Amino acid sequence: MRENGSRKQRLTFNAKEIVLAVKMIEKLKKTIDVVYYLMEHEGVEAFVLIMITAENIDMSRLLEDEKRETDILFEIDKDEQIYVMLCQDTKVDGGYHFSERVIRNIVTKEGSNVYCSEVEVRSTRHQVKNVIFKLLEIFMKTKLEKKINEIVYKSLN
Repeated sequence: MRENGSRKQRLTFNAKEIVLAVKMIEKLKKTIDVVYYLMEHEGVEAFVLIMITAENIDMSRLLEDEKRETDILFEIDKDEQIYVMLCQDTKVDGGYHFSERVIRNIVTKEGSNVYCSEVEVRSTRHQVKNVIFKLLEIFMKTKLEKKINEIVYKSLN
């Protein structure tokens, strides 16, 4: 992702990032639709999407070991080890603490170059694809700004 040099600052995705966005829509959309239903009909207040990657560690195994029974893990890009975790009935502070624990475990186990972004969704008024695009945008900014071992998050009301 690069920042466009025009007067109005905006972000543009390169071809690889657009392919990543398409993969995310294919893998996440139907599940988020179900969670939206739960929010509208079953009293679920919020959920958090966590997008994370790291090097020199088996991310799939680590995330499977860390997740709760209600969390849903998506492998977005196996080669780049990019994963998204959907944490149901979770607010941003709970997602933040979960991510802190995951990052701490990655670093303890000699993993490196950890990038982590979160989006908390508290309302179904956002189109699912826009939630996914916001998560990807925050993740790409995190990498662009080299915020290694940090958690960058946004709440969508």
